[in-house]
Amino acid sequence: MDEGDLAVAGGSLRSTAELALAVEDVTARADAALRDLLVERAARAGRHAVEARTLWEDLSGTLGGKLLRPRLVAAAYLGLGGRVSSVVVPVAAAHEALHVAMLAHDDVLDHDDRRRGRLNAGGAARQRARTAGLPEHVADERALAAGLLAGDLALTTAFRLLARTPVTGDLREHLADLLADGIETAVAGELLDVVSESLAPRDVDALLVAALKTAEYTCRSPLASGAALAGADLDVRRRLDDVGVALGLAFQLADDDLGVFGDPAATGKSTLSDLRRGKRTELLRLAYAGAGRTGRAVLDRYVGQPDLDERDAELVRTVMVDSGALAAMRLLVERTADTARAHASQLPHPLGDYLVGVVDDLAGRGH
Repeated sequence: MDEGDLAVAGGSLRSTAELALAVEDVTARADAALRDLLVERAARAGRHAVEARTLWEDLSGTLGGKLLRPRLVAAAYLGLGGRVSSVVVPVAAAHEALHVAMLAHDDVLDHDDRRRGRLNAGGAARQRARTAGLPEHVADERALAAGLLAGDLALTTAFRLLARTPVTGDLREHLADLLADGIETAVAGELLDVVSESLAPRDVDALLVAALKTAEYTCRSPLASGAALAGADLDVRRRLDDVGVALGLAFQLADDDLGVFGDPAATGKSTLSDLRRGKRTELLRLAYAGAGRTGRAVLDRYVGQPDLDERDAELVRTVMVDSGALAAMRLLVERTADTARAHASQLPHPLGDYLVGVVDDLAGRGH
């Protein structure tokens, strides 16, 4: 198959299954394009300094996961009539590069050295410093620098990919705006998330934080980018925006659930880090609202403790279950997912059915 052709070139996507296969084709190409570009940049950086090449290589080591964002770009593009891989692949890869950047910076904020069960850029830098016998404060400084700089490299990679997209200048500018909007909104959400840690859980608008941190760059912007590439009309784009906002919120709420009640072996996500950090999630807010005096005392005692262990976490989980917080949280996820399904069902077939399937997978994952 030629580089510019997709599996459906010259034909039409009549079924959800056909669309799903085509989406996987584009997603695989986008993943490969991103990996190839990181290898290219690492080789170039190595001409300047071994350390620079190593940072690119550490960044490459964090790739993987669900590849949700390139899938959404591909789904909107293909589902609305797009067929040229050379147009959609770099845009899909750009959205994944943005996600990699957000994860790198998020790990810095959360003081996490691991991502998807592997050392992230900061963790790898810390390990090398310790192996070299350097003092712990030096290892900390190198880990912080590596995490920040790796995220910066991933951001530049996202915009480099957009710059290489063979579309008109006006469309490329619009795609860059969509990506930048996602970054700005996520930064606002991250900032509110950090500020909220000094507030009482009941005083935090956790739903606003979740919507800002995740919905824009994870769902709305990728869908909007695919639709723009396909030349979709304004009505379809608005419906996709509605899907993206609801889907993104459901995704983040489900993720907060998995951050406490998930299976780390299946999700690659710690069930202790959110509790140790005292992350102000809607789940925690609901627990405080529903718990009695004894339950709130348990939450006060253990949530936010850096040395919280599994035994302590189990006490917190018990309060969250007994207070009705977990059930209320999962009901909210399902209602938000229902909103996303309703909006998706108004989109052209088979795109609407495909996105309903995405909602089902994301809202129910891990349980």
